Amino acid sequence: MDQDRFADRHIGPDPAEQATMLRALGYESLDALSDAAVPPAIRTDGALDLPPALTEPEALAALRGLADRNQVFTSLIGMGYSGTVTPGVILRNVLESPAWYTAYTPYQPEISQGRLEVLLNYQTMVADLTGMDLANASLLDEATAAAEAMAMCRRLAPKAGPSFFVDRDCHPQTIAVVQTRAEPLGLDVIVGDPATELPADGLFGALLQFPGSSGEVRDDTEIIERVHAQGALVTVATDLLALCLLRPPGAIGADVVVGSAQRFGVPLGYGGPHAAFLATRDAHKRTLPGRLVGVSVDRAGRKALRLALQTREQHIRREKATSNICTAQVLLAVISGLYAQYHGPHGLRAIATRVHGLTESLASALRAGGADVVTDRFFDTITVRVPGRAGSIAAAAREHRINLRVVDGDTLGVSLDETTTPAIVDAVLDAFGVAATERRGGDPVIPGELERTGAILEHPVFHDHHSETEMLRYLRRLADLDLALDRTMIPLGSCTMKLNATTEMEPITWPEFGAIHPFAPLEQTAGYQELFQDLERWLCAVTGYAGVSLQPNAGSQGELAGLLAIRAYHRDRGDEHRDVCLIPASAHGTNAASAVMAGMRVVVVATDAHGNVDLDDLKQRASEHSERLGALMATYPSTHGVFEVGIVDVCAVVHEHGGQVYVDGANLNALVGLAAPGAFGADVSHLNLH
Repeated sequence: MDQDRFADRHIGPDPAEQATMLRALGYESLDALSDAAVPPAIRTDGALDLPPALTEPEALAALRGLADRNQVFTSLIGMGYSGTVTPGVILRNVLESPAWYTAYTPYQPEISQGRLEVLLNYQTMVADLTGMDLANASLLDEATAAAEAMAMCRRLAPKAGPSFFVDRDCHPQTIAVVQTRAEPLGLDVIVGDPATELPADGLFGALLQFPGSSGEVRDDTEIIERVHAQGALVTVATDLLALCLLRPPGAIGADVVVGSAQRFGVPLGYGGPHAAFLATRDAHKRTLPGRLVGVSVDRAGRKALRLALQTREQHIRREKATSNICTAQVLLAVISGLYAQYHGPHGLRAIATRVHGLTESLASALRAGGADVVTDRFFDTITVRVPGRAGSIAAAAREHRINLRVVDGDTLGVSLDETTTPAIVDAVLDAFGVAATERRGGDPVIPGELERTGAILEHPVFHDHHSETEMLRYLRRLADLDLALDRTMIPLGSCTMKLNATTEMEPITWPEFGAIHPFAPLEQTAGYQELFQDLERWLCAVTGYAGVSLQPNAGSQGELAGLLAIRAYHRDRGDEHRDVCLIPASAHGTNAASAVMAGMRVVVVATDAHGNVDLDDLKQRASEHSERLGALMATYPSTHGVFEVGIVDVCAVVHEHGGQVYVDGANLNALVGLAAPGAFGADVSHLNLH
């Protein structure tokens, strides 16, 4: 065995074990088994158009070459992404530990008590800081959390008006995602200034940002009252570190609070993945998307943690599900929760106070130097008007290896964070042409009515693990309560349970990959761009498709993106009416939920006695809905692990009636090198790459 070959190190069975299993199955070789399992009609011949495989040392060297092409600047761009310091004890013993990163998202509480405890702590942290009754166990990112909140408001106010108001001071990516998600659902989105452009009626909900993307800290008490007067609900997108000093949205009547926990110890990572959150009031818990960890007590009084609520209910509710998200950013939520535990309430307030103080100092120095700081009240972000000079000042900042936010030719944004030092502030002042001698302590800019009063994070768990020794022992105790892939195989089959090699995980924490802001200038991310282009090309070769998007950050979002692509295809051809989605009865529950989110009507196709698609029933359903047939969703190999012989015929029937075929690529590993979805009739797929 060539010990440098990746496959020999990471594919479990050796040749002798493979031969034993093949004999038990009655086959002489892997090729013979493949010939029997994979229908001849879909088999592809010839080698894939891929570069030669690398050994692990060669792969690391190639990744180091890509990393070296990225430039790590100090990014003061903001927009929901901040520099942060991952405490070493958490970095080494969680993010880099297979006891935590190989543990499956906990569907089985009996082998997940450690992870569930930290997720419960995460929920407690979010609920406390936002001033809400409860929070879920994380979502995918702030923008999609805001979109989930919009859908939640619609469910809670079904008889209210048809429109959703969005604060124009929300982060641009949040506004874009909300608009994208609203359109197929027939929801009207109004973007404007809530102080002057909030409609007097016709709303079912509103989304406000606190603090705003511009940095402005606004008292929204009256705005929330005006929205509530219409019978509508209010969502507030917020920043957890800011809420260590600012009055929480729950204190002024917010119904839902969303945001990202990224700045609590999770590296920027060029945009993710990061843990988002959604917090709400107890009355709304049954409409909560995602998962909710709860504590159960048995008849003997023993406590245990479990998933008290989760959208795995989709397998039962299907098109009536509250969301298509069936997972959570567990590892990132764990890091964020542990970050809060390690620093504790006093440590978090100290970090927040320091960041705010440096921002005050920067703003006062800019004003003293003649700059127009238009943000009156702020936490860590200011907007500065510099007519005609935004580009030149940003370029001057880049000379100091600092990125600023260029809003337009006349306006810049500056967002400070945990990693900001006085020297960085002085370099920013220099870029603006202001002498560092102007920098001194500014007057507080958070008015008394917006200050947070009272204690935060009072639960003992946020007071017990502040030393590295205490945290290290806590992490070990929790890991010992879990069953992860560093101990054994987990007795639950899933597309997501794959043991990533250490060589694959090592570059994750290199700063050249982990410390890059998602809106950094493209010229600073040449290594990332090459990596993306290579991956897209290789995935096209594997799947037989013409193009690949790397944007969706979860299988659920991949499903939705695929269906929206199909919807756009029909619209481009003038077939806007094609809104029927055929889904086999055996399909994953997210399929039906995604179809509804894409504005489609679900029609169930029967399965035969073996669980395969009933071709006769498919033909009947396709014929019945021929004029409106938009898509069919299928998983291949199927959910029960079979290469269905009739897949080519299934695709042909759908195409004959004008529809497109979406193939869930969760099981792509079983197809690589044997068959390509784009070649046997599929039009769109999402791929699980973990």
